[in-house]
Amino acid sequence: MTKPLDGIRIIDFTHVQAGPACTQLLAWYGADVIKVERPGSGDVTRSQLRDIPDVDALYFTMLNGNKRSLTLDTKTQEGKEVLEKMIKTSDVMVENFGPGALDRMGFSWARIQELNPKMIMASVKGFSDGHSYEDLKVYENVAQCAGGAASTTGFWDGPPTVSAAALGDSNTGMHLAIGILTALMQRQKTGKGQKVSCSMQDAVLNLCRVKLRDQQRLDKIGYLEEYPQYPHGTFSDVVPRGGNAGGGGQPGWVLKCKGWETDPNAYIYFTIQGHAWQPITEALGRPEWATDPAYMTAEARQDKIFDIFAVIEEWLKDKTKYEAVDILRKFDIPCAPVLSMKELAASPDLRKSGSIVEVDHKARGKYLTIGSPIKFSDLEVEVKPSPLLGEHTDEVLTDLGYSADDISKLHAAKAV
Repeated sequence: MTKPLDGIRIIDFTHVQAGPACTQLLAWYGADVIKVERPGSGDVTRSQLRDIPDVDALYFTMLNGNKRSLTLDTKTQEGKEVLEKMIKTSDVMVENFGPGALDRMGFSWARIQELNPKMIMASVKGFSDGHSYEDLKVYENVAQCAGGAASTTGFWDGPPTVSAAALGDSNTGMHLAIGILTALMQRQKTGKGQKVSCSMQDAVLNLCRVKLRDQQRLDKIGYLEEYPQYPHGTFSDVVPRGGNAGGGGQPGWVLKCKGWETDPNAYIYFTIQGHAWQPITEALGRPEWATDPAYMTAEARQDKIFDIFAVIEEWLKDKTKYEAVDILRKFDIPCAPVLSMKELAASPDLRKSGSIVEVDHKARGKYLTIGSPIKFSDLEVEVKPSPLLGEHTDEVLTDLGYSADDISKLHAAKAV
């Protein structure tokens, strides 16, 4: 089947997570992604957090499927010549080097444009160009703190808390992929390449836009009625941490179910939406609440919200999280079980949808990885295993026009 990005060649100069997440997404949809790695070692995640000695770690395999691996030493003249040929015949270069690294390598933006005016240069950054922190090295949790996520996550009587979700890394990669696709569309109209970048701080901030909304509301009126601190608590001049509150005008909380004493995930998330109040009262066996002025409206319920959650928790105590959700969904009540990674890995629904897939790696054997989160009616996304280090070096060099003798000389020169 022809795929949407067939014919697009991408030089992948990224490592760790943000960049590889971006390029893997594009590889799933048909782009020829050539991962350029240092001979002998490759991407650092090949060896990080290994569970099998001398085999590529899951950290690497789950972020680099569907790619080809080329080992290349760009410090050698021969390596630089290979990269020049790649730039001339590629559409996109994605990099997450430190500031100035490409310039020192001899491949400034001006030089890349000279080699290929249609090239799109996409960069992952910690902070945007010109930012006072642009020289800081940024990792996942650094980005979450700099982007506002940590300050608004956790409980009000505890410290700022980072999320387990890769808001700084994979999220930035997803944003950059959108930027690359946009630049490719623009190139169809103009015939010109351009630079595209996404900073980790900006990507996190984009996911925290409702908290920026709340900061402006707090500045205006001094309180936030959907937070647990209202009406009995106090507010400072910054958006507080709200625990497990819904944050969108629909009060919600994580509530204990049967077995919570021994199972750390025996909980559900329960949301009280205005239109669902009557069904909630029916499900809980409290029909009188539907017409009681003290409970009828969201405003009336706010000062009693934790008392209401306590009643719901009492109703839940003899039900597993799955039993509870099966009952509540019949009443169209927004809720979900708190699912562990073990439960998600075994989910037949996620296997069926392709959201979690099993692939077979040459050295590792079978392992689970994430499939495309985006579903298409006319595109079947095939998830392939990650490449071994340098697995496609000779193949890529042949594609670039090198003869067998040329390739032997490059190997002899230790350029590849």
